[in-house]
Amino acid sequence: MGRIFVTGIGVISALGDSVSSNREALKSGKCGISLLEMFSSKYSGQLPCGEIKTDNARLRDRLGETRRGITRTSLLALHAFKEAIADALLGPAELESQDTALIGASTVGGMCLTDELYHDATKDSGGSEYLSSYDCSSAFLDLQQVYKLNGIIDTINTACSSSANAILHGARLIRHGLAKRAIVGGADGLAKFTINGFNALRILSNEPCAPFDQNRKGLNLGEGGAFLVLEEESVAASKKSYAEISGYCNTNDSFHPSSLSETGEGPFLAMKGALASAGLEPSAIGFINAHGTGTENNDEAESRAMLRLFSPPPKFASTKSNTGHTLGASGAMEAIYSLLNLRYQEIYPSLHFSEPIQSTGLKPVLHYQPADLQHVMSNSFGFGGNCTSLIFSTPAS
Repeated sequence: MGRIFVTGIGVISALGDSVSSNREALKSGKCGISLLEMFSSKYSGQLPCGEIKTDNARLRDRLGETRRGITRTSLLALHAFKEAIADALLGPAELESQDTALIGASTVGGMCLTDELYHDATKDSGGSEYLSSYDCSSAFLDLQQVYKLNGIIDTINTACSSSANAILHGARLIRHGLAKRAIVGGADGLAKFTINGFNALRILSNEPCAPFDQNRKGLNLGEGGAFLVLEEESVAASKKSYAEISGYCNTNDSFHPSSLSETGEGPFLAMKGALASAGLEPSAIGFINAHGTGTENNDEAESRAMLRLFSPPPKFASTKSNTGHTLGASGAMEAIYSLLNLRYQEIYPSLHFSEPIQSTGLKPVLHYQPADLQHVMSNSFGFGGNCTSLIFSTPAS
């Protein structure tokens, strides 16, 4: 099959409710991480998060959404999906075609309604309006219903690499002739389920996260939705294109349920495999949007993997310092930020950094800067050692 191009993107995050507002926030070094205001938790005054300061009622109004049983995760997915398909100029005929696939990703899905789920699970009979909304795929079944999608539909949950794997899977469907286009991405809303769970792992920071800093304290959870439209070369020929998806690789080092190996074996193999898939040498990568969670384990393992593969590593930064870790949305969100790097030939800074990790000495980009980029890598590394690297290249590369 031919090459695969990105022809549409859509995003909502703590930085803004559109691609353009996210880009402006990244350029200015805005941090969207703050104490919780829209979400009720006993940690509201203690653990900062990348919260979208828009309540569900306002999201519903914007989307014209009146159905019962719609969760915040679904609303975020609908918002980002709507922007992406409009950007790609997809109408009903394209959306309803069997040649259009939808690959979604989420780690929490409808369990963002943690209290409602608990109460429904403990009732003897009946239940709330959300009974059909709790599973991981509910947001994408909503999309299928609203837009009358008839092609392949799937939902992926590989923790933090979920929507990066959705992109990879969509690209493979096109590559093997099973679809002409794939709408790929993910969504996750903040939830007690994840805040309490990550806090139990002792990896949440009580300050805005500081990826790759010697004194990093952990990650901040975030929320959002992000989608990309991938189209086969012949379909995309008459459209604007953000970039080609030129390389991808998923690996699993199976080292630990929630940690990477100290040597970063999974990240190393994912980046190496993505380069091989793209037919590129390590020196071709001009910038890496790093996974960069701000946790002790992840940042050192990712740094060691970059040092092992690149001589020296290219410029890199972590946009999780802007948005928090948006879980199932993060791979697609950071892929979109990588596309913006290429389209506008610019690099966005990592925030809150002051001192390199002693064992690696790597320093992320700290200031917004113009760049000359042909190939950008986006890393997403999940629990269980599920690691994915994507490479995007300028259309003319």
